[in-house]
Amino acid sequence: MSKKELAIGSRPSNEAKRWIQRGHTAHTASLKADIFTARLTVDVTPQLRTRIRLAAINAGVPAANLLRALLEREFPEGDNTP
Repeated sequence: MSKKELAIGSRPSNEAKRWIQRGHTAHTASLKADIFTARLTVDVTPQLRTRIRLAAINAGVPAANLLRALLEREFPEGDNTP
């Protein structure tokens, strides 16, 4: 092998392949659901961020999905009252 060639590691195990594919499938589904979205940036304390992430992990969902569901419950479509 010349100095310019890079060694490639062994193929990932079946478990690793399933994990990668599961992430890809979830990401693809998420992209389809998010075609017409707008980004919202909210500054939170590091402690709140940690609590949000832990809640998402415990629920088995991405933090963004958890927060979207929370916002949908708090601000349902058609409810314009403050």
